[in-house]
Amino acid sequence: MAFLVAGVMLLLVGLATVLIPNSVFTREIPPTAWNYPVWILTAVLAGLLAATYVTSGDAPADEDSDREGRWGIAGAVLTWFAVGCPVCNKIALLALGYSGALAWFAPLQPILAALALLLLWFALARRLEGARMCVLPPVPADAGSTA
Repeated sequence: MAFLVAGVMLLLVGLATVLIPNSVFTREIPPTAWNYPVWILTAVLAGLLAATYVTSGDAPADEDSDREGRWGIAGAVLTWFAVGCPVCNKIALLALGYSGALAWFAPLQPILAALALLLLWFALARRLEGARMCVLPPVPADAGSTA
């Protein structure tokens, strides 16, 4: 499951932000060196986070799992803003204009990248905090004594 989600995340973000060159999307500003590690780390963390939601079917539903899922989704969305072209982002372009997107939004992208990775890391840590590695049947109290 982790590999599947990581692969899908790599493809979706990579194609949409033209970190993977393609003929469907264009990018006016070339990617920076830090875009690629952030993109790959995000995919790995998203895959690991998704794997924590896979259960055997007999595990009870976790009531707090929606909260961690929201943190993970926020991290994935922030990654798209962080590694994407600053002037290709229609929201930044409409709000700030071309020169404003370069002057104001582009310098914020590394901060968005760090925040995205922190959100995904936090969501994964919270999911793993209460995870059980192996469910064993209860051992009777007198099983270890020999009388």
